[in-house]
Amino acid sequence: MDDNGLIEIANQARSKAYAPYSGFRVGAALLCEDGTIFSGANVENAVYGLSLCAERVTISKAVSNGYRSFKALAIIAEGEAPCPPCGACRQFLSEFGAEIDVIMANSNGDFKKAKIKELLPFAFTSERLSSKQG
Repeated sequence: MDDNGLIEIANQARSKAYAPYSGFRVGAALLCEDGTIFSGANVENAVYGLSLCAERVTISKAVSNGYRSFKALAIIAEGEAPCPPCGACRQFLSEFGAEIDVIMANSNGDFKKAKIKELLPFAFTSERLSSKQG
């Protein structure tokens, strides 16, 4: 699966977004190491803090189906610039590896690509939990 194909799957998922409050519809598509693809869209809530970003919806679908190894995540939304993941989604994705490609796109066909370690260089990881602090 190439970047454009993954972006297209994310864009199809975006059409299913539930965004009655912000109107900001986001889609995501996750490519697993074995080639399996999961997609999802943002789900808003009247209590804004309970809203779920498309990235976390998609990753949660994959994890709840037994997947843990990911190659790439595409994200798409309207806007002048490609849509980056929020800080919470960066941390959530970093749980599964610093080398995952993040493809950030907009509906105009523009996109940028970066590794999660570039988007979140000082991620809080499981290694931090196991280290002894003096």
